[in-house]
Amino acid sequence: MGWESRRIDQDAAVCAAQFPAIGLIWWIREQLGDDYAYAGAYGAFAVFALACLLVVAPLVLPVLGLLHAVVHVLPAELLAHRAARRTRGPVWAWHLALTAVLGLIWAALALLLWDWPFTTTAPLFAALGVVPVFGLEWLRRRPRGPWAVWLPSLFASVGLFLLVFLGGVLATVTGILEEYEPPVLSAGQLTGTWRGEEGAVLRLGTGGRAELTDVPAEDEPGAGGPYAEPPFAVCDGTGIWLLDDKGGHDPYGDGPEGRPGVVVRLDGVCGQETYWRIGGTESEPELFVPFGDPDAPDVRILTRD
Repeated sequence: MGWESRRIDQDAAVCAAQFPAIGLIWWIREQLGDDYAYAGAYGAFAVFALACLLVVAPLVLPVLGLLHAVVHVLPAELLAHRAARRTRGPVWAWHLALTAVLGLIWAALALLLWDWPFTTTAPLFAALGVVPVFGLEWLRRRPRGPWAVWLPSLFASVGLFLLVFLGGVLATVTGILEEYEPPVLSAGQLTGTWRGEEGAVLRLGTGGRAELTDVPAEDEPGAGGPYAEPPFAVCDGTGIWLLDDKGGHDPYGDGPEGRPGVVVRLDGVCGQETYWRIGGTESEPELFVPFGDPDAPDVRILTRD
């Protein structure tokens, strides 16, 4: 068995069928996460992007399906046929197992090259082969021809999309999926080293002392306004910090209370008092500030060491 065009076409079709549902799952997940203080602009952009993807889907999906087939599903299928000939086991079972193994290998490679979390990507990459394997088993029992390949893929794609959509609506109505809430952290939990982009390091010490290295901070008045590039100062030095569990210092808060965060004040002349809002989760907390234009802020994020 070789890499003939008919077999590649079949693999690409079954792989393409799952990507609209995967995109919807990703979009739902993003909506349930932290909006980083620009939910209005981000939500409108997300809806617009989703609409654009639906329009260009007929052009994009075959390409994504072909890519997934060539690097994942088809190599596992070729190995599955060889293994089945030697062990006399069912080809589909070998195909499913080897697709999962290859997904783990790709997850390990992503960890080495881009530092993607293996515990997240490994089950995801392994699961990406389930629908194609069973789809191929069904497809190859049917008549051949382009319409017999891509028409079932279209119907399956729409069906999976609607299934995920209805499942998301049901999970939201029943409370299985809940609106994001930031973690509640004590001063002791916040104490430590936080790192961000371009070498930014914020150390929150005991006794309320803070040390900053290349940390973004609110700029001085008249330094360029909300549309300056960048809309913040980059500061080194020492200062003080305090936990604001009521969000009274939160400039984005509604009324006397806002989102819990950390107030950082420098001893020197660089920057102003900066309010780092608490985000992330209990196990992976974050500190972030939306600088600049409130409708399209430049969000800077610090993560805990």
